[in-house]
Amino acid sequence: MLVETKARVGVFAIALGAYLPQFPTLVPEFEQQYADFKKTIPDTVEIVDGGIVTTKELSMAAGDKFRAADVDLVILQLLTYATSYNMLPAVRDLNVPVVLVNVQKKKAPDYANTDTPTWLGELYACGAVGEMVADLERAGKRHAVITGVVEGGDPQVQAEIEDWCRAAQVRRRFRDTNLAQIGRPYPGMMDLYIDETNLYNRMFLYTKQFDWEKMWAIADNITDEAAIRAKAQDILDTFDIEGGGTIEKVWDMAKYVVAFEQWVKDEKIAFIASHYDGFAQGKAGVLDSMLIPAFSMLIKQGVACAVEGDIKVSMAMSILKTIAGCVQLSEMYSIDFDEDICIIGHSGSGDADISEKKPTMKIVPVFHGKTGGGYLTQFYPHLGPVTYLGITQDKDGHFKFVVAEGVNEPGPIFTFGDTNMRTRFTYGAREFCNRWSEAGPTHHMAAATGRHIDTILKVAKIFNIPVDVITR
Repeated sequence: MLVETKARVGVFAIALGAYLPQFPTLVPEFEQQYADFKKTIPDTVEIVDGGIVTTKELSMAAGDKFRAADVDLVILQLLTYATSYNMLPAVRDLNVPVVLVNVQKKKAPDYANTDTPTWLGELYACGAVGEMVADLERAGKRHAVITGVVEGGDPQVQAEIEDWCRAAQVRRRFRDTNLAQIGRPYPGMMDLYIDETNLYNRMFLYTKQFDWEKMWAIADNITDEAAIRAKAQDILDTFDIEGGGTIEKVWDMAKYVVAFEQWVKDEKIAFIASHYDGFAQGKAGVLDSMLIPAFSMLIKQGVACAVEGDIKVSMAMSILKTIAGCVQLSEMYSIDFDEDICIIGHSGSGDADISEKKPTMKIVPVFHGKTGGGYLTQFYPHLGPVTYLGITQDKDGHFKFVVAEGVNEPGPIFTFGDTNMRTRFTYGAREFCNRWSEAGPTHHMAAATGRHIDTILKVAKIFNIPVDVITR
């Protein structure tokens, strides 16, 4: 990604201090189990190590480390029974979920040959988890439980841990990067209007405002011809261009992409919401005509670029790009009542990573409903499972996720230059449209290939916001 972030995950383990002098062999046993457990945390995140906690004081020290690091998530390994005071001081002042990993070392007891330290060290599970959750609830903390076994490996436990780490990465990306608003939302699309201060307070995302005059001049100082030529070749490798593409044909576009890449690095921008409603003349007309493919090149590298000034859908796009590796701006287009499917898509920038074949670029004389004309990009999303994510707000400014899973099916699509998909939903097209619309998701949503609702639910728990699941 052009702007890198790395989630910080607080990790610690707990055991009852009273057991250790009684059964000294438990000390090396727990140290090894904890060392092995930390290896299951993916290296995509930064571990903030709180150690093995056996006293209230050690728990407080772990909490100091977690607060100082501003962790995005806490993962707790339950080594054996422990009282909840071993846990609570470490998380009391944090506003992130606590994932309780309740893994037993051995699959099953050798009943006749199990003594007390073997039971406590290798076979104890479940006894403390309810106590922990009860006290997390009373402390107003969000939580999740993962139960499994170490012996023989447990893919389900590993998948859950990795899923939580992906969700934590979303929080870090919102927290450490900025959103660029260029211009303002499309006039009259009041569902897109937003209070940027409320956005920062609720979702940690800071908005930087930019005027189009600055954008028109963004490439004026780009003179490195080797960099421009390399980027032009990258554009040709990414798109099939109607009428044939050459380095010379996309030279100016490549120059702008080089400039935008440097701009997002300098400003730490991972989200862009833009709309231009002026005259498509001079420099304004040049940039406006090629902005769609230029922003598509940024999306491929992890910068969520949304049209019509829609900040909320840029957030949804960033979430899916982070957890799924691909994303496409979308909205409800049409219904094929004969086939009982929804046609879903959008004009504008897209993501080459979602396309099962090389996307196409064509020139049109008019951008429908907008100023000027120029390049459109059409992507061809993979067939099979697809996830849609919309973000909306209620009357008090609280955010909400709206999600649905469906299946993209083969068949005819529109060919006028817009990305579009034929999606079948469990409820059928008519009922899906009713239920999705009743959730009030704004008219834009993000799409990603694959099924990602379970991960989105974890992201929502991290941000402490509700989710409307429309269909799975």
